[in-house]
Amino acid sequence: MAYSIIIEPAALQDIQQAIDYYDEQQVGLGERFEAALNKHLVSLEENPFFQIRYDDVHCQPLKKYPYMIHFTINEENKTATIQAVFHTSLDPGKWKDR
Repeated sequence: MAYSIIIEPAALQDIQQAIDYYDEQQVGLGERFEAALNKHLVSLEENPFFQIRYDDVHCQPLKKYPYMIHFTINEENKTATIQAVFHTSLDPGKWKDR
């Protein structure tokens, strides 16, 4: 059974900031980032059990982009909740402080 993806508001803000940044660099690059992210989210629906990085937070790196999807899994409800989409140069624990 596929998992449902829930994206927290703070993660949506992370995503929008990344899209805006890439669009400033090159027209259309933000759309390509978003398409790559969506591809990863679809794969999470089928298999969310990527490695646990800390506590109960799983992480999946985006291919071609220096970003990491941070998410938790609720096996009972069959949901994967996206907590953050952070650039890999940032401290991954910062999303907890939001």
